[in-house]
Amino acid sequence: MKTIRVIFSPEAEEVYYYLNEQAPSSKTERMILNALNKKVELIKSNHHFGDPISKKLIPPEYKLKYGVTNLFRIELPNFWRMLYTLTDGETEIEIIAFVLDVLDHKKYNKKFGYKKR
Repeated sequence: MKTIRVIFSPEAEEVYYYLNEQAPSSKTERMILNALNKKVELIKSNHHFGDPISKKLIPPEYKLKYGVTNLFRIELPNFWRMLYTLTDGETEIEIIAFVLDVLDHKKYNKKFGYKKR
């Protein structure tokens, strides 16, 4: 059985640190952070846990910057989203779940080109 390692992109890591800083004083950020940590554990036990996103909908930014060919979305509290891709690890017995972004609904809509009603 392949092991699954979860790695954060610099952008996702920045949001993760922000949530960690704000969690002691903000119930909302604490709730999002706790959900994020639980989802990371779920990815480790099932790397296809998230909702797959169609290849034609993958933002060009991810394709250019990281060479993304697959993308998964996980919903978090308060309409936040976590986006990750799967890649082969450095060895044949490893899969890497690379968390690209953790973002709120407004940024998610903008990244995917969804219009506000």
